[in-house]
Amino acid sequence: MKSIVSKRWLLARLYEPDMIIADCRSLLGQAGAGRTQFNEDHIPGAVHFDLEEDLTAPLGEHGGRHPLPDADTLAARLSRAGINASSRIVAYDDQGGMMASRFWWLLRYLGHEQVYVLEEGYSAWKEAKFPVTADQPIRIPSTFTPNVQPQMLTNMQEVQRVSEGSVPVGSYIGFSPILIDSRERLRYLGLEEPIDQAAGHIPGAVNFFWKEVLDEKGSFKNAEQLQQHFADLDPNAEIIVYCGSGVSACPNVLALNEAGFSKVRLYPGSWSDWISYEENPVATGEE
Repeated sequence: MKSIVSKRWLLARLYEPDMIIADCRSLLGQAGAGRTQFNEDHIPGAVHFDLEEDLTAPLGEHGGRHPLPDADTLAARLSRAGINASSRIVAYDDQGGMMASRFWWLLRYLGHEQVYVLEEGYSAWKEAKFPVTADQPIRIPSTFTPNVQPQMLTNMQEVQRVSEGSVPVGSYIGFSPILIDSRERLRYLGLEEPIDQAAGHIPGAVNFFWKEVLDEKGSFKNAEQLQQHFADLDPNAEIIVYCGSGVSACPNVLALNEAGFSKVRLYPGSWSDWISYEENPVATGEE
């Protein structure tokens, strides 16, 4: 089964006992805003997961603006939410799938395959007059045991080698790894940088702005449309996806997964980690 589901698919399974809904609404730079929205109303039974509190580790010298949370710490949080190996989980947000995709990637990284992303955001759910509530869910704690999948990510040293045209990240000899920058084009080109201390991109990266995997209504495109969107990429190549801090890259990872690409890694630290090493080169303009 694919990883993106429709709101009608979720509605039909809303009250099934193994179904857990993750409300991932968060606003970058506005701590607690997602939790406030959740308290106002949410999909019945949903549990809120905050980007900063639950899906990010404390900042360090390196690792970017949103370091990956410790596997055991996140597993404990999932356990408190009643999630275990048999749970089916659907994540949603109202930010174009950016936060929900980060949750999806983290669950897959911890070895949980039955995790999905709602193709549209919470606003579309409400506009469809589907049920919402302000009631706080009562979850019976369970036990989530992580089974970390290290092949799903890469690190700065490996990205350096790819950027330099050296040894491929994986064992797929014969195919040049592809670096995808998921940020807006002006940031990729180095013409503006509203967040990080340096403008530009990792040398050798190509630009696929993450919002281009969405249609005009803000819903994820279907598999055929996503295949067309990524048609210029070698389906057999190792692909490394990054953004500013490992969050907005996740919708691209999800979309590549839907399009049938199987050798996709996330660079979690992304641009903010890359530029934290003074020796790393910065490219501007077109590749």
